[in-house]
Amino acid sequence: MKTSELREMGDEQLEATLKDASTTLFRLKIKAQTERLDVPSELAKNRRLIARIKTVQSERRLQAEASGASAE
Repeated sequence: MKTSELREMGDEQLEATLKDASTTLFRLKIKAQTERLDVPSELAKNRRLIARIKTVQSERRLQAEASGASAE
């Protein structure tokens, strides 16, 4: 999923996607420890997706704080 797609999502949808990606990453880590992964690059893809989601959330939080501070 691209960053532009994530920016178009609402806050609740972003949170749900983050939860899903975190669960998937957890399962992949467990599977990697117990057996061989079919596609090892999935671990990195999931970590990057989580980082992108958190970045978009941080940008929104900072933007909300900035617009709240400038309104005062």
